[in-house]
Amino acid sequence: MEVFSRPKLGVALWTLGQMPLADSAPLVAEMKYDGVVLPFAQVETAAAAAHILQENRLSCFALTANPVDLAHPNTAVRQLALDHVAEVIEKAVTLQTPLVTLRNLPGRIRPVRSHEAEREYFETAVAHLATVAAQHNIRLAVEVVNRYESFLCLTTAETLAMLTRLNQPNLGLTLSAFHMNLEEQDAATAIRSAGDRLALFYMADSNRQAIGQGHLKLGLHLWALEAVPTVPVILECLPPGSDPFGDGVGEDGRNTVLTYLKDSRTWF
Repeated sequence: MEVFSRPKLGVALWTLGQMPLADSAPLVAEMKYDGVVLPFAQVETAAAAAHILQENRLSCFALTANPVDLAHPNTAVRQLALDHVAEVIEKAVTLQTPLVTLRNLPGRIRPVRSHEAEREYFETAVAHLATVAAQHNIRLAVEVVNRYESFLCLTTAETLAMLTRLNQPNLGLTLSAFHMNLEEQDAATAIRSAGDRLALFYMADSNRQAIGQGHLKLGLHLWALEAVPTVPVILECLPPGSDPFGDGVGEDGRNTVLTYLKDSRTWF
């Protein structure tokens, strides 16, 4: 009988709200996850973050940038975004984290002026940042999201086409079962098409709850991920009704997410 090989498993720490890393890391380790995706905002100092993760025997699979607008037609706004992501890359070097993920400003679902122009601004920014990251031996990955969160990089095919145009060997993408449920006709085929460009895979069920609590056939996703066994699977669950662009997850919601994480871990 065929069985799935066990992937590296992580937790997207932004889903736990403003919980300090010193508090969240022991919880993640206790649930027997292998590592985390760490928001830049939760890194007080790289040395302190590295110490906490090492104490809890957790890897930092990726560092994520704060919400910034790399596609805005205003040059000053784009420059602030570029400067921030460059700072994240430098912090990733100190943390010995091999990957930085980025996306355009969450919640901006339409262009300010022109879709084509702002797509070009975004691609120019990503190309520049990929060059900066390459100089530090860091990989950069663009997050593929959905139409209710962005107007850029909505499908695997669209994002792969951008990566082909930019032609940067250290540039990849991340995929999410939740986002793909909204945008992809065949998620498993899309995962296979990404191939070695895939840097992380975010997993939650169709309602962003624990695995098995929605309608996704996540076994098909896992079979597709067998082709890229080094890609970590990152749990990214949220409590019902939570607003990812609002004040974040409160204590009650955090307890719900922790329950989802425990339940999801039993699938592996």
